[in-house]
Amino acid sequence: MLAEEQAKVSPARGRSALRSGALTGLSYVALSLAAALAGAFLAHKFGRNLRTDGFMAAYGVYLVLVLGAQAFRMVVVPDLTRAEEEGRLGAEFRAYCVAFLVVAVPATLVTVAFAGFFGELVTGRLPPVSATVAADALPWLIPAAFLQLLAALAASALAARNSYAAAALGFALGGVAGLAFFVVAADAHGIVSLAWGLTLNGAVAVAIPGVVLLMRGSRVRRHRGVPLHLRHRLWLLLYGAATPLAAQGLYLIALRFAAGTGEGNVTSLSYAYLLAGMFTSATAFSLALIATAPLTRRGLDVESAAAHVVNSAWVSLAFVGAAAGLVALVGGRVVTAFLGDAYAGNVGDDLGRLVVFLAPWMIASASFSITYPLMFVMHRTRWLVPIAVAALLVDIPISIVGRSLWGLTGVTVALGVSAGLLVLALMASLSLRMLALSVLGLARLSLLVGAATALAFGGASLVLSAVPAAAAGLALYALLLMAMRELGLAQAWHYVRALH
Repeated sequence: MLAEEQAKVSPARGRSALRSGALTGLSYVALSLAAALAGAFLAHKFGRNLRTDGFMAAYGVYLVLVLGAQAFRMVVVPDLTRAEEEGRLGAEFRAYCVAFLVVAVPATLVTVAFAGFFGELVTGRLPPVSATVAADALPWLIPAAFLQLLAALAASALAARNSYAAAALGFALGGVAGLAFFVVAADAHGIVSLAWGLTLNGAVAVAIPGVVLLMRGSRVRRHRGVPLHLRHRLWLLLYGAATPLAAQGLYLIALRFAAGTGEGNVTSLSYAYLLAGMFTSATAFSLALIATAPLTRRGLDVESAAAHVVNSAWVSLAFVGAAAGLVALVGGRVVTAFLGDAYAGNVGDDLGRLVVFLAPWMIASASFSITYPLMFVMHRTRWLVPIAVAALLVDIPISIVGRSLWGLTGVTVALGVSAGLLVLALMASLSLRMLALSVLGLARLSLLVGAATALAFGGASLVLSAVPAAAAGLALYALLLMAMRELGLAQAWHYVRALH
């Protein structure tokens, strides 16, 4: 039984799991902060207008591909973990690199050749000036995204050896290098220099784990005779990336619908989404990354898979609840101070509210990050492509209804609803019993965390002004979590410590 296996895990290995999770989480915090600072600099430098809408529309494509690439780390880790145990990790890694380049090079060339067409496509109803900015950025953003995919593959190869530090350093330093380049080049070259900085970001993220893999060449050179199997690897890339890309495609659809709700709303939704994504990436996504290889070696049944989802979600959503509460109280002020006068007043307050309305999406995103790798650990991948297609098709009418009823807020809520349906479909494809166990556990967890957040931050806001209420609410929230530790949080913490 899984619980018996956990009991045998040494404290040192528990600390190792926490250290790996902390390193991975901190790297994503650093990367997210670099992105946030770049966004703040962009807002101060270029404001909130049709040009920023055009860039953000193109950036949405980049974000979809990058987040899909990061999710693909969890797809390929089980395969590379098995290869490591058989001594053929290096050959498998090289074969995957070749397969990815077969896709990346033509895609980049097509984007360069038809940049104007794609610029108009992603900006939708926005005026020509937005399409022009998007067309300038896309030829840089697409290869930048593929560099992140190669970085994710290198990180996966290291994860197969329970090594996470080099990849974490690469992603963090890549974010810092890209930000520094943008700040230096923005005056001379304008908003497109952010796209150039993101390309530099990807190059650094590839280089550091790549060098570490080359330095460990004694194991990389083994089993040179592993066949390329290009068609198989491209198919794995297709169905492995289909659902993560669909999950991020929901966001791209949301941007298209937001474009019809007013000037600047694409930019506002982009910033809200990036902030909400940072909360889940730093917790759920990081936990999923460090768990995939150990779960592949250990094996899972339906009950242990559901327990993994609920326990990991406990740790993740406990942090997300605190973040959402803080944003609800002081989000508008922080947004205005951080992004500048273009986001003052109602614009900043509305952006902060968008983050709160993204709470259902954050729950769904955390659940997706935790659930998705299990599809490959448990070899239940048959329905991934149909689920991806269905999710995109279902999202369109949901978004139409949401926008017609509540405008931009409705688009945001629709994003959370569609993401939730996608996660439920994944769980059902694993097992109906796993779906039932996970939904019950997640519903109970969401109710507890939601109640604690509302009581702590909402109660504090009734008697204090915004900033003191945020501080008092955070302290009260921590006390409530401690009081609830016997309702699952303590067990979840022990589970996470025992992952390695």
